Amino acid sequence: MSAPAFIPKNRYRRRRDYFRCFCWIAAVIIIFLLGLIIDEIFTKALPAIRHFGWHFLTSSEWRPNRDLYGVLPMLFGTAVSSLLALLLALPLGLAVALFLSENFLPRPLRQLMRMIVEMLAATPSVVYGLWGIFTLVPLVQHYGEIVVHHCGWIPFLHGPAYGNSLLTASLVLALMVLPTIAAISRASLVAIPETLREGAYALGATRWETITRVLLPYAAPGIVAASILAFGRAMGETMAVAMLIGNSQRLTLSIFSPSNTLSALLANQFSEAEGLQINALMYAAFILILLTLGTNIIGELVLRRTQRALGGGS
Repeated sequence: MSAPAFIPKNRYRRRRDYFRCFCWIAAVIIIFLLGLIIDEIFTKALPAIRHFGWHFLTSSEWRPNRDLYGVLPMLFGTAVSSLLALLLALPLGLAVALFLSENFLPRPLRQLMRMIVEMLAATPSVVYGLWGIFTLVPLVQHYGEIVVHHCGWIPFLHGPAYGNSLLTASLVLALMVLPTIAAISRASLVAIPETLREGAYALGATRWETITRVLLPYAAPGIVAASILAFGRAMGETMAVAMLIGNSQRLTLSIFSPSNTLSALLANQFSEAEGLQINALMYAAFILILLTLGTNIIGELVLRRTQRALGGGS
């Protein structure tokens, strides 16, 4: 009587082994392709690495006609625009995550909000860029002049104010990384055991006290992971930033001035580059891929640690 039941189990075990083998093969192929990409970029960047060395990271000159290249302004623009976008998107993304995970709204309305957030993640980058050109650029230029007139003595707020600026690109980046923060933060909040909420209510805590003193601290590692992953995506974003940041190779300390990022530099100059300029651009690409890869690895490690701490929920 046990033989007929034993055969399906063997078939199921074989299918499971085949699937596991397929997953291993796919993972190896992905790692191999990533290694090929990094190797190709590094090979093309090697002449510039040997020629400029570390001076490439500290120089602010980018003059193709004289073969002088330095990415300090682009590094500054990449870091500041990504950090500013994260500071703008984190409170809003966390608020969205709370509304999607707690019973503040009726279930149909929560599902609608979740669908809208997912649509933001699926919107092409060029659409954000076009929206920024026609909507954000005039607003930033108009209100930027007012801010500079009254608060020009504050660091990073001096003028003149331009529409295509570091602030404009950061605003669009904040909208683009919002779904990442909201989705991962919501997953961390949903994974919190219900007993913690019930225990807080049993001790007399109000709803907001439970959220601020129990739920958010418990989900903090996941929220940190979401922030790191969003920061990594903001650093690698290209098209919308290239359309809005102004593409200036000068080092500027004002958020109302044009700036540049590593990804925008590659998108704007690679098609017309030749000679040593190609190697310099590949050097910049190699730096960018190391930054984004390192940031995403750190975020993924923090996220996995959070999932283990919360019992593997997602």
